[in-house]
Amino acid sequence: MSISIAKLIREFTYNGVALLDPGPTFSPEEIRDLYSAQYPELTTAAIDGPEYKGEVMCFKFVRAAGAKGCAAQPASSHA
Repeated sequence: MSISIAKLIREFTYNGVALLDPGPTFSPEEIRDLYSAQYPELTTAAIDGPEYKGEVMCFKFVRAAGAKGCAAQPASSHA
């Protein structure tokens, strides 16, 4: 049985859009910061992954959820 070494390919997505990997020397956080100039909402995005699909490492930038200035109010029970 022989062992083969395969180079992993990184894939980044945000909001269904595939983003090019600028190079293996960049960390996922650095790539998020790089693309935040084009997508400002990435500055607060979380990074999901990596998820491995064969020889591809998939990272997903996920926007922070929530509405600004909106707090959940308990339902009142006025009868």
